[in-house]
Amino acid sequence: MTIALSTTSNFPDPDAAYRLIVEAHRGISDEQSAALDAALVLILANHIGDLAVLRDAVTLAKRRVVDDVQVAS
Repeated sequence: MTIALSTTSNFPDPDAAYRLIVEAHRGISDEQSAALDAALVLILANHIGDLAVLRDAVTLAKRRVVDDVQVAS
């Protein structure tokens, strides 16, 4: 069974979720921060456990990164 990618917040307090992630990066090096992000992505991808949803999420995230770079240029 494939579940559609949810792009609306599922958190009762989205700001708290954002702060939690930001705080996890506080006081660590850029290299450690990148490693933390990679580990978090892999843990959450495994939790999702649906390749179609993961594929949609990767596509959406990549599109946002590319769009951000184009806007900044």
